[in-house]
Amino acid sequence: MPGAKADSSRATDLCAQCPHACAEVFAGLSPASRAELRSLMRPMSLDAGATLFQEGMPAFGLYVLCQGKVKLAKRSRGGHSQILKLLGPGEVLGEKTMFDRECYTCYAKTLEPSTLMFIPREEFLLFLRRHPEVALRFLERLSRESKVFGDRLVEIKSRSARERVARALLELAQAFGEETPEGWDLGVELPRGELAEMAGVSTETAIRVLSEFKERGIVALPGKRIVILRADEVRRLAHPFRTFLRESPA
Repeated sequence: MPGAKADSSRATDLCAQCPHACAEVFAGLSPASRAELRSLMRPMSLDAGATLFQEGMPAFGLYVLCQGKVKLAKRSRGGHSQILKLLGPGEVLGEKTMFDRECYTCYAKTLEPSTLMFIPREEFLLFLRRHPEVALRFLERLSRESKVFGDRLVEIKSRSARERVARALLELAQAFGEETPEGWDLGVELPRGELAEMAGVSTETAIRVLSEFKERGIVALPGKRIVILRADEVRRLAHPFRTFLRESPA
């Protein structure tokens, strides 16, 4: 795996230092159950731009993102990519393929240096049988996610490029952004091509819409960063759905 590094640290030590209390699906576990979960985890670290898994690869387990940011995306026959979801610390990926025992239908790539925990599939399925409350939380998560992608289909068919770019900016800000003296910083250095993938438009269109937003004083574009200067205007343009690109928006 390009960019992967052997990590000699034990999962227990990494978990003890983590400020995120692990993924939402594991909330409420007793100390003993958390210790049991940690015993299943295999820590790994990836450089920025590393591929965690590819479309068509067999799936062998579940990943918990401890540090960094990861995108899930799918390639079209024409070679274009569509970002399905961005993940931040405390989120899981690979869960759907883990349950159906099929190959990955999308790819996962880090946006910045990232630390993850890998849990082998068979060991985790046994864990779920002993802790059905966690399995129910996964069902809730998958239900929410189906609504997200249903909204995505509607958006692609009915929304203008301007609305789709505005909604992508709003979702990024809600998931990763932070207030700064300049405005609402998206919190991630995002190449224009990545934003285009997220909005489902061409890179040229994303650049054109961003330039328009800049001219109107809606955003500032220092380098690869994007700072929202007029959040109310972005909300008005976005007409956002009820669901978010991230399942656990910050």
